[in-house]
Amino acid sequence: MTTDIHAAPAARPAMGLFERYLSVWVALCIVAGIALGHLVPGVFQAIATAEVAKVNLPVAVLIWLMIVPMLLKIDLGALGRVGEHWRGVGVTLFINWAVKPFSMALLGTLFIGNLFAPLLPQDQISSYIAGLILLAAAPCTAMVFVWSNLCEGEPHYTLSQVALNDIIMVFAFAPLVGLLLGVASITVPWDTLLLSVLLYIVIPVVAAQLWRRSLLATGGEAALKRVLDLIQPVSLLALLTTLVLLFGFQGEQILAQPLVILLLALPILIQVYFNAGLAYWLSRRFGVAWCVAAPAALIGASNFFELAVAAAISLFGLGSGAALATVVGVLVEVPVMLSVVKIVKATKPWYEGRTHA
Repeated sequence: MTTDIHAAPAARPAMGLFERYLSVWVALCIVAGIALGHLVPGVFQAIATAEVAKVNLPVAVLIWLMIVPMLLKIDLGALGRVGEHWRGVGVTLFINWAVKPFSMALLGTLFIGNLFAPLLPQDQISSYIAGLILLAAAPCTAMVFVWSNLCEGEPHYTLSQVALNDIIMVFAFAPLVGLLLGVASITVPWDTLLLSVLLYIVIPVVAAQLWRRSLLATGGEAALKRVLDLIQPVSLLALLTTLVLLFGFQGEQILAQPLVILLLALPILIQVYFNAGLAYWLSRRFGVAWCVAAPAALIGASNFFELAVAAAISLFGLGSGAALATVVGVLVEVPVMLSVVKIVKATKPWYEGRTHA
């Protein structure tokens, strides 16, 4: 029995106004955060001290408002369809968990720890590298559906791959981050790391799935869509508010060294194109259909930046270089991923010509 590659789930998201101009909103948050940090520094200091057991309560609430709506879109029942596209799934798992975090650690050490080190604050270099590692350690969850839709990817593959990555993330995120931070000679606060995994992965995944099942049981897909439409603006507002807070704390450092964002962006850009290209090439070598290879490249390259921001704040603080590095990932996400979409679509004739020869 063959799978109808044109059969799509009920919702195939297009890129909304916020997602399309995400980089613009981030740039505005940089300006707003820096300005507010200078105008009302007492407010930011009060927020920074609102902690319980190393958890900043205002930021934790904002991050939950960011993450739960993203996870509510994920159907873990799609795990049953993983075998339908096992070669594509295998390629993406290899890139997400065996290549991307390690390539980012290598690039971060090369560029931030060595080549760019004289241009950066010496006391923040390790923190910057840690932020880059956190950014690469968790594969993207929600935005992948947008990228897959834009490149006409196979929707069932995308759904099952994201569901599988979410389950793996629950168990693999902390050990992977701990390993890479240790290799990079960065002190690993294991208690805080495990608490972050519990707060920002395990509990949100469980809560979102219980909520999703309740909505589907009582009102079906229509009820789920109504709730998603209602809470999506809240999620976006929480993301922007978190960014304003981050840049409120980072303002002095950015003004003192405005090149820091550009320098952090370079290893992120390299690793995105490297991992997307490797996933695309491996898919072609293993005879994966283009409609699976295209989203495989995008899933292999993109990051769960909401989780990265949360973990960076928990582990290193609001004013840390790690938090800034993860936010740079948010800044470059949309233009870079849109360029990957264009590349895989433009190369479709070449890809299929070699695959079906």
